Amino acid sequence: MRLPARVRGLALGARFAVTGGRPGLLRTLLTATGVGFGVALLLLAASLPNMLFQREVRESVRAVDGSREVTAPGPHTFRHFDRPTTYRDDVVSGLLLQPDGDAPPVPPGATAFPRPGEMLVSPALRELLDSPEGALLGERLPYEVAGTLGKDGLIGPADLRYVAHVDFLDTGELDGRGERFGWSVPEEPMNAFLVLLVVVACVVLLLPVLVFVATAVRFGGEQRDRRLAALRLVGADAATTRRVAAGESLAGAFLGLLVGAGLFAVARRFAGSFTVWDVNAFPSDVVPMPALAALALAAVPVASVVVTLVALRGVTIEPLGVVRSAAPRRRRLWWRLLLLAAGAVLLVPLTGRVPATGTGIDTVPVVAGTVLFLIGLTTLLPWLVEAGVKRLRGGPVAWQLAVRRLQLSSGTAARAVSGVVVAATGAIALQMLFQAMEKDFTLPTGADSSRTQIAAGFRDRTVDEARDISARFARTEGVAEAMSVIESHVWRPGPLEEGGDFAPVTSLRIGDCSSLREFATLPSCRDGDVFVALAHGAQGGVDDARTTRVARAGATVALRDPHPPEGERKPLPLWRLPAGAKVVDSRPDPTGTYQYGVLATPSAIDTARLGEPYAQNMIRLDPAVPDAADRVRNTAAAIDPTARVKDVEDTERDAAFSSVRTGVLVGSTLTMLLVAASLLVTTLEQLRDRKRLLSSLVAFGTRRSTLALSVLWQTAVPIALGLALAVAGGLGLGVVLLRTGGQRVQDWWVFLPVLGIGTALIALVTLLSMPALWRLMRTDGLRTE
Repeated sequence: MRLPARVRGLALGARFAVTGGRPGLLRTLLTATGVGFGVALLLLAASLPNMLFQREVRESVRAVDGSREVTAPGPHTFRHFDRPTTYRDDVVSGLLLQPDGDAPPVPPGATAFPRPGEMLVSPALRELLDSPEGALLGERLPYEVAGTLGKDGLIGPADLRYVAHVDFLDTGELDGRGERFGWSVPEEPMNAFLVLLVVVACVVLLLPVLVFVATAVRFGGEQRDRRLAALRLVGADAATTRRVAAGESLAGAFLGLLVGAGLFAVARRFAGSFTVWDVNAFPSDVVPMPALAALALAAVPVASVVVTLVALRGVTIEPLGVVRSAAPRRRRLWWRLLLLAAGAVLLVPLTGRVPATGTGIDTVPVVAGTVLFLIGLTTLLPWLVEAGVKRLRGGPVAWQLAVRRLQLSSGTAARAVSGVVVAATGAIALQMLFQAMEKDFTLPTGADSSRTQIAAGFRDRTVDEARDISARFARTEGVAEAMSVIESHVWRPGPLEEGGDFAPVTSLRIGDCSSLREFATLPSCRDGDVFVALAHGAQGGVDDARTTRVARAGATVALRDPHPPEGERKPLPLWRLPAGAKVVDSRPDPTGTYQYGVLATPSAIDTARLGEPYAQNMIRLDPAVPDAADRVRNTAAAIDPTARVKDVEDTERDAAFSSVRTGVLVGSTLTMLLVAASLLVTTLEQLRDRKRLLSSLVAFGTRRSTLALSVLWQTAVPIALGLALAVAGGLGLGVVLLRTGGQRVQDWWVFLPVLGIGTALIALVTLLSMPALWRLMRTDGLRTE
């Protein structure tokens, strides 16, 4: 059966792709490699939703079920207490369990419930504890390692987690009582600004991949056109040559799909071995969404045919040659500007339509406008390179060689840099969005980390015990100063007021004078003094009248609740404030909170009579001592494993914003790696096409260093023009996107890091292409068959 002419043309092109001799095969392999990198990254991008979903699933599976309150102990119930800690900036999640009966449920990821004093650890934590780097952390976890947690109890292979069986949890210090694991908390709708950021990030990170795929299918275009001219010489018509070219591109694209699938399979297998911005995944979680994977795999061959046919429109292939050797027609500017204008027309009307309190945006115009704008910049680059190098004259030999090459064929160089332009433009716009949004999602806590770096709290402590705790912290290596106060409450004794359910109450803090000065401005202080601190309603707190109703000079107060729940009645200890108690003004404590109530020095009150006293410690670290914070955490854990230890931070960042930022950083890292790889592969392909020319120049006496420098200039000039275009386009796109949410530009110099990355790319690509350049400049490149 004779195949149709169209199919025969495609089949002939595919045959040329794999049987065109060493040059043709090398071109096909370069195309397949380039397309393969793009396909692999597209498949990874299509796997990201499933990766994030599986992490959420594992997080919910290992959580204690809190859908209903469990109050009564039973054979299957257990007490639990989340005990996360920080070790050298890494978060170590922990769960302390204390069974009520003899048949508690097995924690997810474990094969059996650990015995008392034992813990189950993740493989990453076990590796850390077994290494010298984990010695300090081992002191903080005084439990025997009895087993390893499986992936059902971990959110990723690098997750640092432990589950320990303890016997010291009581009703005063635990998160609750549970009877099973597995609980999914409904997610809150994402803020509209974050939705905008996610949408723009997806476009910005994936478009360079598609640009690179489109560039890869045009590798070796000059050789292909000469081969098509030979076909015209033996009688093929123009339509046949186009079908042959399409078939050749399809062969490279399909081979690229196989290469991409192979690269994806390898990357998937080693997914757990790499952590990018604190994110990694199990290989079984790296599964592309079927719809996205099908779209990506179908788009590649279609794009290869479209790009090839579009490229042939500017070439006249005749039996006696290719009319590309003549002076090329000047590129038109109007339709390129039309794409930019179309993108702006879609984006500008969205000004002010992304409300700060909203939870959604009109996605279609944002995506379409951003895509059109970025594609417009990509198409504008060849015109800019052509116009920029057209009038360049003179200079050193290396410069003249580079300029002349760009003047003869600037399109190839521009296509090589187009991915850099898209990535740089998007990076600038994203950075502008991040800076503007960060002020809304990063809020000041009011804390002063210069006064205290770590706060640690302990329950049921007397003043003497608090002093001992403070002394232990002071003896810890790396501690510059340790302060401690006892916190409790005082109540107004007597019957309840009419209509009242609780007795008036205010806070009580006991400590030495230096510690009390952290809470209020004291005129003078010596042991035995008592003060009444008034916050004057600061931070929306209680007014001073409510404080003075309980605490004032000469007033008698109760040190326990005078109206406890039924069945908890105990003798009520009373205490009379001295008649000389002074009223002082509160000041923000190191955590940024205005405290109010009674401030007393140790000899003024018997802390043994207090109800549920709490020792609060504030530790200032010596920045010159390494691991000082971890040593303090070890001391706190040795005193009480359930102690609340908190790092004092001046700012607090929204968790959703941090998650989006991490995701964008991961994607940006992968995209920049692809851009660097694509630029290198394109440069090597251009050098291979000019093998005979390079060998001829060396044979006629041109220095190798001159040729190497000319390669540098051929890379640097398009990148410099492309980065200039990216800066202008990125700033413009960023301004338009910011105005959709009524935001203003925070910093016009956000493009400087992008320029630094561009310069580094020039140096890196030139350096990596030198071995191939030296090999191609050998005189045996003049040999022909």
